[in-house]
Amino acid sequence: MMKLTVLYPHPTDPAQFDAYYRETHTPLVHKIPGLVRFEDAHVVATPDGSPPPYFLIAELYFDNMESFQAGMASPEGQATAADVPNFASNGATLMICDITS
Repeated sequence: MMKLTVLYPHPTDPAQFDAYYRETHTPLVHKIPGLVRFEDAHVVATPDGSPPPYFLIAELYFDNMESFQAGMASPEGQATAADVPNFASNGATLMICDITS
C-alpha cells in the first residue's frame, strides 16, 4: 500500500485555511481515482512540548504505486495538486511512502 503524506506548515490565516480546506480542497481529494482512504489531522502538540512545525497533516492511501501514479496523474489528481497554492500560504511538503507493516 502507498501513502501520500502532505505536511502543511502553519498558515498565515488558520481560519481561512480551515474553511477553504474543508469546503473546497477536501472534496477534490475524494474525487481522486484509486484513493482508498483519506485522513487529515490538526497537529496539536509535540512530545517535548516545543511548538509543532506543522499545522495539518493529510494522508492519502492507494493500493499500490501504479494506482497512486494513475490517480495523481488523472485530471482529478492534477486539479487537487493545483489547488494547494489557493489555501496553503506557506506551501506544503509531500512524501510518498511505501507502507511496510
